[in-house]
Amino acid sequence: MRYAYIPTINELHAFCACARTGSATRAASELNLTQSAVSRSLGTLEDRLGVRLFHRVKQRLVLSEAGRAFRREADGILADLGQAAMTVMAFGGHSKVLRLAVLPTFAKIWLTPRLKDFRALVPEITFDIVSRLEPVDFEADPFDAAIQRSDMLPANAELVPLMDERLVVVAAPGLTGARGGLADGELARLPLLQQTTRPNLWLDWFRDAGIDARSVLRGDRFEQFDMVIVAAISGLGIALVPEVLAEGEIAAGRLVRASERRLVVGEPYSLIYPARSAEIAGFAAFRDWLAGFGPAT
Repeated sequence: MRYAYIPTINELHAFCACARTGSATRAASELNLTQSAVSRSLGTLEDRLGVRLFHRVKQRLVLSEAGRAFRREADGILADLGQAAMTVMAFGGHSKVLRLAVLPTFAKIWLTPRLKDFRALVPEITFDIVSRLEPVDFEADPFDAAIQRSDMLPANAELVPLMDERLVVVAAPGLTGARGGLADGELARLPLLQQTTRPNLWLDWFRDAGIDARSVLRGDRFEQFDMVIVAAISGLGIALVPEVLAEGEIAAGRLVRASERRLVVGEPYSLIYPARSAEIAGFAAFRDWLAGFGPAT
C-alpha cells in the first residue's frame, strides 16, 4: 500500500512550536534548536503537504486556515505520543500490566486503598487505572477489564459480581443533632444533595417509601459521589450514597446514618472483562482477589 506523506516528529514539533509562539526564533529557543533548523523543518512540511500552514505577517507567523486545522491534529498526535512514553516509563519495564477502567469514586475510595493488599500477594503486577463512567468497548478501548455496574456489560464479555449497590442516607453529625435516624418525611424537608450523573436516586428512595418527592427535591448538585460525600461532611445537606463508599467516613465519625433504611438500586458492582484477559499474567489472581470480597447478595 502506498501511503501519503507522513510528517516526521521533528517537523510536527517545529510546526506546533511555531504555532504556539508565532516565531521560528522563539520556537527554536523552546525546542533547543537553531532557527535555521526550525525553518527547514517547517519549509519541508509545507512543501510535502502542498499547502501553506502559516502566513508571514510583519515577521510573525500566523496560522492559515489549513494550519489551524492541522494544528488540532498535530497537537493531539504529540500529546498521545508523550502520554504513551510516560506510561511506558512509569511501568519501569514491567510486562505484567493490568489496564482497568473503573467508576471514578469506586476507584478512589474503595479500590485504590486496597491495592496494597493485592500487591503484597502479587508484587510483579503494575496497574494502569482510568476513571470511566461510560461502558467499555473492549474491541476499541485499551482496557483489560472494567469495574462498573453489571448493566454496563458489553457484548461478548465476562462478568463477576462483586457487591450490591446499597444506598444509605448520611449527614454530618451536627446536621441531624441528637435525633438519630430521621423519618422519610423529615428527610424530605431538608436540603438533599443531588448527583448529576445519577439524578433519580432520591426519587427512587422516596418512591420506595411511598412518598412523591418531585416537588421537594432541592439542594446543591455535584457530578460524582466523592463530591457528594465531601459536601455532606461539610454540612451542606443530606446525602444518598452507596454504603460501600461512605463506610470509612461513618467509621471515622465524620458522617452518621440519617436513616435506618437501606435501598438496593441498579445492578451490582462487577468486574467486567473480555475472555482474552484471562490469559494475561496475574489477571486470574486479581479476579479471584476481588471475588473474595463477596458476591452480590
